[in-house]
Amino acid sequence: MPALRPFLAPACSALLLVLLGTACVFVQQRYQFLPPGPYRGVLELEYNPIVPNPKGAPIPEKVGLEFDDVTQGQLPFTFDVVYDSDTAFHLVIHNGEEDILVPAKDITAGRDQQAGRDTLRVDFPVYDTHISAYHEENVIEGVWVVHYRDNYVIPFKAYFGKGFRFTPLQKEPAADVSGSWAVTFAGDATEDPYPGVAEFQQDGNHLTGTFRTETGDYRYLEGTVQGHKLYLSVFDGSHAFLFEALIKDDGSLTGTFRSGRHYITDWTATRDDTAELTDPDALTRLRDDVPLAFAFPTAEGDTVRLSDIKGPKLIQLFGTWCPNCRDETNFLQEYLATHDTQDLKVIALAFERYGADDDRSRAAIRRYRENQGVDWPILLAGSNDKNEAGRALPMLSEVISYPTMLFVDRDNQVRRIHTGFNGPATSKYGEFVESFDRSVRELLSSAPVGPAGGAKSR
Repeated sequence: MPALRPFLAPACSALLLVLLGTACVFVQQRYQFLPPGPYRGVLELEYNPIVPNPKGAPIPEKVGLEFDDVTQGQLPFTFDVVYDSDTAFHLVIHNGEEDILVPAKDITAGRDQQAGRDTLRVDFPVYDTHISAYHEENVIEGVWVVHYRDNYVIPFKAYFGKGFRFTPLQKEPAADVSGSWAVTFAGDATEDPYPGVAEFQQDGNHLTGTFRTETGDYRYLEGTVQGHKLYLSVFDGSHAFLFEALIKDDGSLTGTFRSGRHYITDWTATRDDTAELTDPDALTRLRDDVPLAFAFPTAEGDTVRLSDIKGPKLIQLFGTWCPNCRDETNFLQEYLATHDTQDLKVIALAFERYGADDDRSRAAIRRYRENQGVDWPILLAGSNDKNEAGRALPMLSEVISYPTMLFVDRDNQVRRIHTGFNGPATSKYGEFVESFDRSVRELLSSAPVGPAGGAKSR
């Protein structure tokens, strides 16, 4: 057990100020590990060159633009260290309106006797990532490690007492970007350009918002507007997104989007309060020539078939690694806990990064079930590769997004297929909640199809 180190916290009282003038009394509080309070974390992303797009057109020169107010390639986020006892603490990571709790059970702090330094490990077990670092005085320095990618390590630093995200500067913004924007992402060598809708809320220099795409939203983003430049970021243990853009003289936006150090693309946007994406109920269709059926194992190896599960069903195509899927799972749990859903069943089909025949996939499902408190079956359906997912579920025209949800009636007829998830960070969340409730009530009121109202034989 390492020796307790003192952390000095100032404490002033009105009486002391009267007696001692403006002096503050420093009360020595002892904490075994990190000093409690706010931190500014930074992931040092690499600027990797982008290969030309599939049609051979060069990537525009705006990729890699210098942003002199902010250190190039840094993805910042903020968090607090909060002590539960003298020897245990948890973290609260901040992204816009969302506070993410990292409990003490997922944090290990100690002493590296060989190096003579204090160590810290923060695990994100659901996402199979972790932060490993040394800390000294008011600085934490180490790496963020993503286990499901080969040799994927990003340098990480954090500084105690710094509450700002991108910069403490307060340059007058060139514009108020609040509102809805029609966005085009340029894609990379593996994909064509794709559409999005940006939803921004600006208060002075402070900027929050998200991007909606046809495969899901980018969750809670937070950043700043400084002069003609805007910045947004999110870090939640899985997502490590960094957006930068210039506000052009004509009011449009042009910039770059990075996901960790493995993906970078350009994006452009024009203000458009009517911007819409393809209806998420129209993206994936059911094939007429292949009936709905499946048989997949649980993490314990027991095979479950669709025909074994009676009553109306919600079938969730998801991955334990997917934050949008976790948002959808949270919604499902809340809905089931607050509504009379009669004999409605939920079945989750997991498409994992390690594939269907890997013990790591089964372990990921068990961790997810434990951490999320999921009480419905989670079946290991295959790899997260969408082509493989399409082969596992040939009755679907294609699988283009995790999550995707199938609304299935008592006769195992698919009533609705909803692709993606507009989560609580988006303006469309309320619409989804209402449409979901209508669809569930329709499933519950449906009667089995068959002779004299009996169940149809198969």
